[in-house]
Amino acid sequence: MVNEAIVKGQSLDNIYFNRELSWLQFNARVLQEAEDETTPLIERLRFVGIFSNNLDEFFKVRYATIKRIADAGKGGKSYLGGIPAPILLEKITETVIRQQKTSLNILGTIKTELQKESIFMIDETEVTPEQHPFLMDYFVRKVSPALMTIMIGELEKFPSLKDSAAYLAVRMSMSKNDTTLESKKNYALIEIPKNVERFIVFPSKEYQQFIIILDDLIRYCLHHIFSIFKYDDISAHMIKITRDAELDIESDLSKSFIDKISKSVKNRSAGDPVRFVYDKNIDKETLHFLMDKMGINTTDSVIPGGRYHNRRDYMGFPSLGRVDLQYKKIAPLPIKGLSLQGSLLEKIAKKDYLLYAPYHTFSYVVKFLREAALDLAVRTIKITIYRLAEVSHIASSLINAAKNGKEVTVQIELQARFDEQANIYYAEQMQSEGVKLIFGVDGLKVHCKACIIEREENSKLKRYCFISTGNFNESTARIYTDYTLFTSDQKIGKEINKVFDFFEVNYKIKKYRHLIVSPHYTRNAIYGLIETEILNNIKGKLSGIKLKLNSLSDYKMIDRLYAASRAGVKVKLIVRGICCLVPGVNGMSENIEVISIVDKFLEHPRLYIFENDGNSKMYISSADFMGRNLDNRVEIACPIYDESIKKEINETFETCWSDNVKARVISEKHDNAYRRNSGEKVRSQFALYDYYREKLNN
Repeated sequence: MVNEAIVKGQSLDNIYFNRELSWLQFNARVLQEAEDETTPLIERLRFVGIFSNNLDEFFKVRYATIKRIADAGKGGKSYLGGIPAPILLEKITETVIRQQKTSLNILGTIKTELQKESIFMIDETEVTPEQHPFLMDYFVRKVSPALMTIMIGELEKFPSLKDSAAYLAVRMSMSKNDTTLESKKNYALIEIPKNVERFIVFPSKEYQQFIIILDDLIRYCLHHIFSIFKYDDISAHMIKITRDAELDIESDLSKSFIDKISKSVKNRSAGDPVRFVYDKNIDKETLHFLMDKMGINTTDSVIPGGRYHNRRDYMGFPSLGRVDLQYKKIAPLPIKGLSLQGSLLEKIAKKDYLLYAPYHTFSYVVKFLREAALDLAVRTIKITIYRLAEVSHIASSLINAAKNGKEVTVQIELQARFDEQANIYYAEQMQSEGVKLIFGVDGLKVHCKACIIEREENSKLKRYCFISTGNFNESTARIYTDYTLFTSDQKIGKEINKVFDFFEVNYKIKKYRHLIVSPHYTRNAIYGLIETEILNNIKGKLSGIKLKLNSLSDYKMIDRLYAASRAGVKVKLIVRGICCLVPGVNGMSENIEVISIVDKFLEHPRLYIFENDGNSKMYISSADFMGRNLDNRVEIACPIYDESIKKEINETFETCWSDNVKARVISEKHDNAYRRNSGEKVRSQFALYDYYREKLNN
């Protein structure tokens, strides 16, 4: 319930930023990286890809949810921050059209800059006679066999288009002497194949590099594809449809959970359309033909776009051997005092260690599990898995442990959105190798990141653990920033075991003295920690709140932070994505500052720091301050007790807070203004790598 003291004289949308519009502002920050001339040129293209990929997922999930609310005839104002669902759909579409236009302008600028570097992206009209043989050979060998071409002009039933696949809508004006068709307009759809490289690089010539996008190669070969038809004119324009990605899980008790999720993922491709993007230069007759056949209506987001869709493919733009146009690669560092040689468990038995990826190497996590798999004294391994790498050393280590007779228990979340198929694959593989699988708690996603092993020492079981803010995923650990704590603290280990007990017997709610666990305790625990800061400030004691989050959207939690601000508590927030809190408003949030950092790496840690009169309480967590994390997921916030690690985390937070290069200020204006000041330039991600490198030498 919204705090009445705040709402007096104010409307709901003045108290909170709308969640969806806030997310679109985050994606605008991603686009700023593509626009930033100081970002290496090829990386700028990749940020365009990230922007586009983010937008695809947004429409599949969030836009689809709001559309369902609107279609049900519900306003959803309280859920949507004071904006009725139909109006919000319009605002989203307007914002996205504006951002798409910006992204096209940025792409044009990047293309011009690439030409200055002797890199030329050409289309089908710019192919030279000299380049023709290479292109035709490439098309015949690699592209033509992969093409799916559907003649739709005279089909009674329009084919179901795949979610987020890109299609060339082909229109042929038939010749007068053509007798094969009644209509003088013939239409076809060509699906852009995903198993062929989107960017075709020509053999380099005299220090010049030429690239053609797969779409344009297909356009170049239209006459080859449709050679059996007699036409006077042929054209092709890109279209793409995005579908509702909500899983519909059936209740058939005779099927395993894996089978149910697998079927639901397959059915996702038939979800209702929520966005239709088309080349703005397509002729109106073709556009109306397609929209009519597909049943696109006014509640769908219809967006005129550029010549190319699925710009997410720019994430994989070829390097071209141009290291000067990419981020300088950094070698992940070792953790001071923790060698990858010898036994990790012996070291962890003596003290806690902190891994901060990608500044530190993720190899410690794999080494921990590989050592446990081979150690004759290890009896059990338990781990939660949310998203695994495509080739997962984590999974292979767990299978290795099971083969060595360890009792291995894996809680795997099969409903990790868009990673369901990968998780199903590994779940089936691990199950067949004797790993015990748990598929979570009915009605709750398991999002916590924890592992515990039990080792027999002196006829007793000793616990060793690691708890993380991010997924146990070797691929994302190279580009996501996350904390992982290694500890043999028996009190923490005992409580992690309680979480695993809850997975299996979830009608028994456990009690915890150290961990903060969702869905039963996190909300009230954080409320209590905030209230302590308020009371301390009133009493003249040291107070303050520092939070680092991916998202902040829970209204009740925001109200508590507003209450802290009104009581005079200074609140520093680093929020990468959604932030529904409105900072800097007199009488409501004047003591709250919010920044967002978007840079080379994806900021991913969740960190809570409460001053507590000089004896700070600090937690690393898997939980953002969103309703789903607080009330509908299993999450763990782990306390940091080691004073040297508390100091280290504080210093890393302050480094991020000092960023005046890649930090944006979140304000009432919602304009993503860069934070600039007269102090020495601090680019936090680069500064943190230097911090850890210097730490090794001291």
